[in-house]
Amino acid sequence: MCDHHGSDDGARDRPRPGLSRRTLLRGSVTTFGLVTGGSLLLAGPAQAVDIYHPFTGYPHTDGWQDHLDRGSLGGLDYAMSVGTPLPAAGAGTVTNIPNNGTGGHTVTITHSDGYRTQYMHLSQFSLANGSSIGKGGIVGLSGGAPGAPGSGSSDGPHVHWHLITPGGTRVNPLDHLGGGNGGLPKSATEQDGVPGPVMWRRAQNWLRITSGYTGPIDGVPGPNTYAALQRSLRGWGYTGPIDGVMGPNSWAAVQRLAASHGYTGPIDGAMGPNSWRGFARFLNQNNWD
Repeated sequence: MCDHHGSDDGARDRPRPGLSRRTLLRGSVTTFGLVTGGSLLLAGPAQAVDIYHPFTGYPHTDGWQDHLDRGSLGGLDYAMSVGTPLPAAGAGTVTNIPNNGTGGHTVTITHSDGYRTQYMHLSQFSLANGSSIGKGGIVGLSGGAPGAPGSGSSDGPHVHWHLITPGGTRVNPLDHLGGGNGGLPKSATEQDGVPGPVMWRRAQNWLRITSGYTGPIDGVPGPNTYAALQRSLRGWGYTGPIDGVMGPNSWAAVQRLAASHGYTGPIDGAMGPNSWRGFARFLNQNNWD
């Protein structure tokens, strides 16, 4: 699939791609860290205990920012046929909420650290209240057919997924994946194609491990991050100077890297959502946590 370049402006050199005000405000807040004795020390939001993404095989039809823009408290929607089994994103205790307003039938999984996973618009619950469930266990069946019992306000078959902090704030679960390992969260860029601080923190950690980057793991790329990136990109055909200034040749090498992780668009040096998704798939590998 080709990228849409109309709003990316990727053909120009740009010192800090993707760091628009909207990007910085969505998802995780930029956090700061330092490297001491080979260890990565991070200061940032607490992470949910060891949750994973159970819906990677389904179309992502509505993103976190889309929900916020409509006045919702946030969520992620994945299209799937009614009756699809819903795996628990993490281990915990199940609570079923029938006919939960616009959310319809809702299942809550309370994890050991107080975070709560919620799925909405179910057609059926699988377990009784108070049941224990392991990560990947089935908690219910998807629904969402308009007007069907348990669908709430849904206008088509899908599951709505969000995470709630111990303090009661709804957050994007994609920014809290794998939290139990003490490392970096996975980047939501793999899903929405929007580069943000979490993606760049993972990039900086990758470059720290492989390419001699010694700057902060802060999610705000600058010349030192880009110079380390250019050194790494020698392996993907970049032959330009290591000057920390990203231009079309540098970004074309990023696209070649992304092509080994699902990107199928042109190698033209103009980054768009699909280019960023491929790059983020590479960065979301456990090696760079």
